[in-house]
Order: sequence, then C-alpha cells, then structure tokens
Amino acid sequence: MLKFNIRGENVEVTDAIRDYVVKRITKLQKFFEDNVEATAHVNLRTYSNRTYKVEITIPLPYLTVRAEETSNDMYGSVDLVTDKLERQIRKHKTKVNRKSREKGFKNLEFVPSEGEPVEDELKIVRTKQISLKPMDPEEAVLQMDMLGHDFFVFEDAETNGTSIVYRRRDGRYGLIEAE
Repeated sequence: MLKFNIRGENVEVTDAIRDYVVKRITKLQKFFEDNVEATAHVNLRTYSNRTYKVEITIPLPYLTVRAEETSNDMYGSVDLVTDKLERQIRKHKTKVNRKSREKGFKNLEFVPSEGEPVEDELKIVRTKQISLKPMDPEEAVLQMDMLGHDFFVFEDAETNGTSIVYRRRDGRYGLIEAE
C-alpha cells in the first residue's frame, strides 16, 4: 500500500493536483507486491519561466525508483514522470534475479565525505543509513542509473561481500570489491 507525501515549492498543492498525482501513481501499484508498504515522495516545483518540475521517489524494500520531468504543463509533467517510473519498474522486473531479493539484508552506516575542512578537521554534514541488498553488479549499475547517482553500494549475491559500482569519467563503469 502506497502512502503519499506531496509537497509544492512555489506552487499550491490543490485538491485537484493531489488527486491527479495520487490517481496516476496508484496505477503503479500493480507492479508491487501486495504486502509492500512504501511512501511516494512527490515534489512539485514552479519556475519563473512558467515551467513545472515534478520529482517522484518511491523507496521500496528491494528497489528505489526515482524520476523527474520538466514541462510547461503540471499535469503533463506528472504523466511523463509516472510513465518514466513505469518503464523503470518494468525494466527492473525483467532484469532482476528474484532470488537475490529474497535474501536477508544487512544494515550499513554510510557517511559521505561532503564535509568542509574546518581548522584542519573534517566536519560531517550528513549521515545516512542504508540497507545493503544482495544483487549482481549489473543490477547494481541499473539501480545506480535509475537513482541518477555516480556510485552504488551493494552486497554481491555471489560472494556475499560488500561491493561498489561507480561511473568512470569515460562513461563506463567500475567495480570495487571489498576483501
């Protein structure tokens, strides 16, 4: 069952907009397992040049789908972004080995090194908790691309070790395996 967190920046989220977003995203539930409880985070933004940007993120236990779209029509942007999400989910469902999703998950604390040096020491500005999901490197690259990130940490389904895939400057992908 999906819950909705709809937020507007420079735009009032009216009942009509809220109902339309809920209606469109609810159609994606047919791809989810029945017992899945997730929150769809929707961010609607208006720019001064009368364009609308819609961002939707749905973190699931086995996958995080995220898409964004900008157009001259708010409802059109919602349609485009939900179509993108549907394509991502379909692509994921065809490529993923379901057995790897059924394995247990491990928790890992991830601290990005985005801090600024302050008097010869690093200041950590954000801490994030993640669950390592067992998968193969190809699935990890797919996840990384869907999230729009430059790297992705995962548990290798074959070795049960922690691995990282990353996008290289030449556009290809690299794999780091922990020993």
